[in-house]
Amino acid sequence: MKRYQLYFFLAAFILFLLVCIFAFLYYIPARASLLFGPPARGLSIPNRIEYSTRLLSYGDELTTPLDLNGIDVDFRVEPGESVFSIADRLEGLSIISNAQAFYDYCVYTGIDLTIQSGDFTLSPAQSIIDIAQSLQKFSPSDAVLTILPGWRMEEIAASLPTSGLLIEPGDFLAAANDPPQVLAFAEPASMEGFFFPDTYTLPRETDLNQLLEIIGRNFTAKLTVDIQNGFTAQNLTVYQAVTLASIVEREAVHIEEASVIASVYLNRLAIGMKLDADPTVQYALGYQYDTSSWWKSPLALTDLQVISPYNTYLNPSLPPTPISNPGIEALLAVAYPQSSSYYFFRAACDGSGYHVFSATLEEQIANECP
Repeated sequence: MKRYQLYFFLAAFILFLLVCIFAFLYYIPARASLLFGPPARGLSIPNRIEYSTRLLSYGDELTTPLDLNGIDVDFRVEPGESVFSIADRLEGLSIISNAQAFYDYCVYTGIDLTIQSGDFTLSPAQSIIDIAQSLQKFSPSDAVLTILPGWRMEEIAASLPTSGLLIEPGDFLAAANDPPQVLAFAEPASMEGFFFPDTYTLPRETDLNQLLEIIGRNFTAKLTVDIQNGFTAQNLTVYQAVTLASIVEREAVHIEEASVIASVYLNRLAIGMKLDADPTVQYALGYQYDTSSWWKSPLALTDLQVISPYNTYLNPSLPPTPISNPGIEALLAVAYPQSSSYYFFRAACDGSGYHVFSATLEEQIANECP
């Protein structure tokens, strides 16, 4: 008799587990789809279940306005701004009640990929869902793509969905490996390093080839004969100079230090000394999922041993390609570096982002933080 009772309880437990599994795999996603619409096509099944569960946990918060008597608020979505940043600012301005709920809804529906940059008029009298949907309905005649100094190609690609351009990030990255003819003088392996940092205001119908041509022409226009002559004076080709400038751009937290940093690297190159440049290691390591960043910071000692042609702690001379897209200040720093006897530098101990420069290894060691 006891054996049958054990079988009964075991069967009941298994049935309970099956009901729970059914709820997670079918009922919860189906319920979320009924209340909030179908999930984004790109969501994996585990993510679909996760975000469905989150949305249902918010109850009426997604559909209930924060303040029915709230006044209109002017709100600007910056080009390339992340949905998480948008959500935080909306909550900070008391337009919505829950930034995480806004973020989860945007990811679940795919709105995070279609939010447009520009100026909006929003109100706390709108629900979270209404506000999220209104941010993708803004359709200016022009798109705005902002490329920041020091970004790598993947970061530029990630900013496309909020630029207003109808260009897929994946297509952009693939096409960037075939630079336009206007850049042929530099003989680049790809457009990495040649996406000149600027704000590009373009017709929304601008296609991918037109975009790359426009950016390439902007780079060519900014790279004057004087700058190219400066590269030649440093015994660098244009491609080598852009590669070095891409490292300087990432190292110079304060751009006024760029010419000194450039002098250190040029001094090292002149005597065949390895560059030992942290940004090249960061580039080699790639995307960091724990911090959602392409630039790991701080680096661990083990990171400096990563096997990669980009790791200038292991490989002499410059990396094979630029590691970021340098601005005009970094390019000028390489063309016209400060004259110095420095071969070393390290971050200042006060956390200011400035550096302390040294001519000898002994001085470098003496400058270590306590």
